[in-house]
Amino acid sequence: MEMKKLTDFEKNTENPFIKQAVEQVQSNVVKKYKAAGSTNKKAILQAYDSSTGEILGHTQFIRQIEVDEQQFAKLYLSNFSAFFDLKPQAIKVFGYILNQLVPNKDEFIFDREECMEYTGYKSDKSVFIGLTSLLNNDIIARGKTDYRYYINPMIAFNGNRITFAKTYIKKQKATKLTDPNQMSLLDQITDYNN
Repeated sequence: MEMKKLTDFEKNTENPFIKQAVEQVQSNVVKKYKAAGSTNKKAILQAYDSSTGEILGHTQFIRQIEVDEQQFAKLYLSNFSAFFDLKPQAIKVFGYILNQLVPNKDEFIFDREECMEYTGYKSDKSVFIGLTSLLNNDIIARGKTDYRYYINPMIAFNGNRITFAKTYIKKQKATKLTDPNQMSLLDQITDYNN
């Protein structure tokens, strides 16, 4: 695969991976339900009639475990082969990127100086080699500015891709008119004032 320069990659105003990601997420949605298993008797509260001793009912408590979403990102094995052709610099730069991901967002801010500090690189060259390798392998895409990038949510994502895909679909549907012949209120106001 021929390596391009960073500036050879087009800038995007929206994530170029979204259409494919939404289709793939929707086709792989599986609902799973898990019944509560046996619980230690100490965790069960029982209500009983004190005059007869009859048990009237009981309740169980389910332990909730909290996860710090700021330090959580998923790598998806089905697309793990995207990492096979990465240059060593790309692995370090990708480590930095994983730390920049905000829960349920597909866009991240890339700060070159922070990346150099994170990776231990002394020059821009290694950072740019890493970025270019990630772009070449469709793991990230350039955003509309030099410091904005998009993550491919089919490879890595911080949060729930199902929620993200549903949100993205709502955004797209909300911008379309239901009747193509119907004018928007803003167009009518503009025409009236002219």
